[in-house]
Amino acid sequence: MTITFTLLICLCGGLGAGLRYLLDTLVKARWKVDLPLSTMIINLLAGLAAGLVAALAAFHGLPAWGRLLLATGLLGGFSTFSTAVNEVLALAGQRRHLEALGYLAASIFLPPLLTALGFLLAGPGM
Repeated sequence: MTITFTLLICLCGGLGAGLRYLLDTLVKARWKVDLPLSTMIINLLAGLAAGLVAALAAFHGLPAWGRLLLATGLLGGFSTFSTAVNEVLALAGQRRHLEALGYLAASIFLPPLLTALGFLLAGPGM
C-alpha cells in the first residue's frame, strides 16, 4: 500500500465524517425527538451501505482498492459506534434505563441486519 493510497483512504474518511455531520444536523433540525435518532439513522445507513459494498466486491467486480476506499474510508468516517455507546451512557445517566437498554440493543443488532440486507440486495442476482 502506497502513501498516496493511504492518503486517499484518509480523504474518503474525512468525506464520510463530513457527510455524517451534515446528516446529523439535518435529522436533528427536522425531527426534534428526545432520543439519539440521528446516530441510529447514520449507523443503519452505514450498515446497509457496507453490505452493498461487500456484495459489489464479492459478486460484481468492485476491486479491492475500491472496497477499501468505500468501506474503510468513506463508511469508516461516516459510521460512529462510539457515539452510539456515548449516547447509551448519556441516557443511562439521565436514569432512562429502559431507553438506554433498547438503544444499545438496537445499536448492536440492527446495523448488522442492515448489512446483511444490503449484501442480499446487491448479491449475485443484481
